[in-house]
Amino acid sequence: MSNMEMNAPASALKGINILDLSWVAVGPTTVRYFADHGATVIHVESVTHPDVLRTSNPFKNGVPGLDRAGYFANYNANKYGMALNFNKPKAVEVAKELVKWADIVVESYVPGMMKRWGLDYEGLKKIKPEIIMASTSQQGQYGPYAKFRGFGAQGAVMAGFGYVVGWPDREPLGPYAAYTDFIAHRYLIISLLVALEHRRLTGKGTHIDQSQAESGIHFLATAMLDYQANGGTTELEGNADPYACPHGAFHCRGNDRWCVIAVSSEDDWLSLCQCMGNSHWAKDTKFSSFLSRKENEAELERLIEAWTVDYSPEEVMWILQAKGIAAGVVEKAEDLHHDPQLKHRHHFEVLEHPVIGPHTCDAVACRLSKTPAELKLAAPCLGQHSHFVFTRILGKAEEEFVSLLDEGIFE
Repeated sequence: MSNMEMNAPASALKGINILDLSWVAVGPTTVRYFADHGATVIHVESVTHPDVLRTSNPFKNGVPGLDRAGYFANYNANKYGMALNFNKPKAVEVAKELVKWADIVVESYVPGMMKRWGLDYEGLKKIKPEIIMASTSQQGQYGPYAKFRGFGAQGAVMAGFGYVVGWPDREPLGPYAAYTDFIAHRYLIISLLVALEHRRLTGKGTHIDQSQAESGIHFLATAMLDYQANGGTTELEGNADPYACPHGAFHCRGNDRWCVIAVSSEDDWLSLCQCMGNSHWAKDTKFSSFLSRKENEAELERLIEAWTVDYSPEEVMWILQAKGIAAGVVEKAEDLHHDPQLKHRHHFEVLEHPVIGPHTCDAVACRLSKTPAELKLAAPCLGQHSHFVFTRILGKAEEEFVSLLDEGIFE
């Protein structure tokens, strides 16, 4: 071992083995967190049932292909990829061998599917009593809607987000993208870490049953409490906020360029007026108090935007932040890749993918000082590591691999 290797920081989760039977977003992003911190992960899918995220835009150079999808590449870095066709009984037997190897199994199939293969928690315990299993689905493993099939977009609506996002004079819009996907995995990460600690202390495994919709509801706690305590219902308010004014996105110089501004105190309001040159309209009684500004919010926003359109969003942000006012650029993907703060923290790291080539990948946002996460391995092509996993990780014979390959097991 070299001096460099001896002095290299330890990985927090090195030695943990994970069988990743999940797909799309919540499961894969959960497991990638463990992989980034040193766990060995095998992501299993098949040609007949590929991870759906492989079919989702954006693709390399705009050309569709199972090994060209950007989202899949981002969510599945640092994993080995194995193809197993579960329609064939011998593929299920290989999966059971992987269970013997694993500390954790994560799956996101429709409830009931794992039991059909004998890979539900009761089946896994017979193979390895101390196994930790996480099942993540739209609405959990039991109940009248448990077998509802869907993605985060549907989960966000079922969690209540569809009704609270939109404009007062229009139909509800719902949040951007599959919102619960970006909430649920954070709860699942913590749950799995607790399960590992529980096993360390007791030697016992755990089955985690996650409802992605229920996980999302936590982010609507204020609205839920208001309803429970007062019978109140949340109304559509666009970008407005009941405790701040102005509070919204303002058009700036350039094509589709915006800066958000939030003013929640009288001092901030006076500072904003100063930044805008203490225009005569700012002294109007219509804007002299928080309540009067809320009553005339639409007019106020038009007047502020008459000022912001003469500046770039970055300039508006710098001018206002210098006075302690909450303001930020509404950044596009291109802006994010050139953001000086993200560059300084090395948020985007470049990995070399066999098909996509060099591409940026999100780093873990939380940096551990003694055991930092690392991005080492690009996401796998479909079935890229089947031979390696079967012969090297499971230690099976080359002849057996060839025989199973001929039978279509690794498809």
